[in-house]
Amino acid sequence: MSSPTAPSINRPIRLLVVDDSAYNRRNIADVFADHPEVEVVGKAADGEEALKLVTALSPDVITLDLEMPRMDGFTFLRILMSKAPKPVIVVSSYAQRENVFKALELGALDFVPKPDRLGPEAVEVREEILQKVLLVRSLRASFVPTSLIRRQNSGAFFSDGSVASWDEPSAVTGRPYRAPRTVVAIASSTGGPSALLSIFAKLPATTTGGFLVAQHMPDKFTRTFAERLDKRGAVTTAEASDGDLLAQRTGFVCPGRKCMELTRQGAELRLRVEPAAPGDRYVPSADRLFKSVAASGVRSVGVILTGMGDDGVEGARALRDAGGIVIAESQETAVVNGMPGAAVRAGLAHEVLPLPQIGEYLAKV
Repeated sequence: MSSPTAPSINRPIRLLVVDDSAYNRRNIADVFADHPEVEVVGKAADGEEALKLVTALSPDVITLDLEMPRMDGFTFLRILMSKAPKPVIVVSSYAQRENVFKALELGALDFVPKPDRLGPEAVEVREEILQKVLLVRSLRASFVPTSLIRRQNSGAFFSDGSVASWDEPSAVTGRPYRAPRTVVAIASSTGGPSALLSIFAKLPATTTGGFLVAQHMPDKFTRTFAERLDKRGAVTTAEASDGDLLAQRTGFVCPGRKCMELTRQGAELRLRVEPAAPGDRYVPSADRLFKSVAASGVRSVGVILTGMGDDGVEGARALRDAGGIVIAESQETAVVNGMPGAAVRAGLAHEVLPLPQIGEYLAKV
């Protein structure tokens, strides 16, 4: 199986547009008409034609519609990723949220939600497509989708038994409340959904941890993503709401366009979910989540996965100062090494692990 390298900065990014709508193909191509860094080398109306053009044109990146005649986007992804993996950005409507995550599990890099008709007036969507395509230059040297990363042997993990937990009745339910023995806060962006699915699949039913996720993702998609995480493993997972109770073997995904913090109210750990503040550089903000976990006084692990930028670095510093453990995904498996690489360069990571070992680490903590 061949693995393409990221395009050189000395030549334009070669883009293949795949969509059964001639209108959408034209509008996506128009986004890059005068852009010096991107060259639209081909357009295809279905997956079958797209596979032929991939062989003939060797694009660096592909934008993909999912619902197409003859060969749909899912079949195209399966064949492409098994023979010659390429970065694929799904351009799909809000109504196809479940399909988007199926595509990510098949190896798509990222997605852009679009209105029913992607016209010139959809300025924000067109700008997001542009930014996702330009992101290809930041991919690791040899692109392999997270879904294809092979299982590796587990690495070292810490096992500190001095942990706080409570058995006091919950003020809400009256039933005994078991606080997490460890709170695991996870930051991720591009490439994160597939990485998180891989991690949650390894968490056992015996885990005593609580899991909080700040994934950079549009609103209207985080609820569906949380439902997929819930189905993937033993941790009961949902999109977070203000006031939610974090207990053992529960997980929460921060809603899109909002920020999530952990608070301690007596014997209970609860979530605060609110709109982003002016000072939040990223939304959802991993820095804000990590800092709140550090301030709560609980035993903690901060995990920084694939993604652009440096969200999580300042929060990781607070976690480390509070006695928590910080894990960064290694460059070996991070689709985009921006966020984990920034934590490593800042000297904040106790462990730098490939993705398979992160899941195994958390399963044992």
